[in-house]
Amino acid sequence: MGGFFDLTKKHEELKRLESEIADPNFWDDNEAAQKILRQRSRLEKVVERQERFEKGLADAEVLIEFAESDEDSLRELSELIRRLEKEVEEAETEMFLSGESDSKNAICSIQAGAGGTDAQDWAEMLLRMYLRWAERKGFKVEVLDVQPGNEAGIKSATFRVEGEYAYGLLSCEAGVHRLVRISPFNAGASRETSFASLFVIPEVEDDIEIEINEKDLRIDTFRSSGAGGQHVNVTDSAVRITHIPTGIVVTCQNERSQIQNRAMAMKVLRSRLYELELEKRRAEVMELEASKREISFGSQIRSYTLHPYRLVKDTRTKYERTDVDAVLDGDIDDFIREYLLYKQKQEANLQ
Repeated sequence: MGGFFDLTKKHEELKRLESEIADPNFWDDNEAAQKILRQRSRLEKVVERQERFEKGLADAEVLIEFAESDEDSLRELSELIRRLEKEVEEAETEMFLSGESDSKNAICSIQAGAGGTDAQDWAEMLLRMYLRWAERKGFKVEVLDVQPGNEAGIKSATFRVEGEYAYGLLSCEAGVHRLVRISPFNAGASRETSFASLFVIPEVEDDIEIEINEKDLRIDTFRSSGAGGQHVNVTDSAVRITHIPTGIVVTCQNERSQIQNRAMAMKVLRSRLYELELEKRRAEVMELEASKREISFGSQIRSYTLHPYRLVKDTRTKYERTDVDAVLDGDIDDFIREYLLYKQKQEANLQ
């Protein structure tokens, strides 16, 4: 927790960022400038939280003196301690979110699984749960697509969550969710089991940089081929560029000079390398897609039981709660935190 309380160091980092922003050439590189602004915004929120925490500690010290003889002070102290505990838990949670994409926004998809109309209704309940959670966190949410169910609920939905560590937090929820309840769609009022899945990917910024090292290029010139006539090139003006690391070869011979052909060939090469990078990113997304398990029995990460008893239990961490309505209303931070702690222990055991 040393990093959480090191307010002086964070003020120094914030001062350094402010100095960069004040530089007259700050906006020469718009992309880099935007990253620094986001970094400053994130750091300002951390500093604000830590200052609020330290003020709370000071207030607690004062209240302790009066709590023994004054019920109002005791009640205020209890509320303050609960708030401070929550602040510490949030800070600890963020300490576990150190992955490359954890701080990014999230693109989420909910898909109804086995269970017919009940599953489609369950998918809509899950959507509401995560929208309420995001609202509680102060995150910005944009529903991108919803496919209505045949009779009720939804078949699927896609939504974007914008906020600090949105992906890192929501990735803990990715998987199959199981609901057990008395079906509202069954005339016999039988107990039904339904499934729906949440799939989460980080939002990738459109910032692909194509850096071409001259050492990676083999440039050959040759005489352009053509039908002849007065415009035929009689010099070695055609250009062939081979990008050695990838094996990509581009050729240009339509321009009138070698300089023009080289410039055009480089433009084509950049486009080819850009497309290659996009293909890599698509492959990563497909790999994430392949990790999705069948949305049915035996693959759930969490079970929500409404009948014959009321319980929400995470099958990974074994953490459980009986206040099901609060959980379905978006109160899931403790499930996320328990999973991050569980994941941390698992990784430590593997080392």
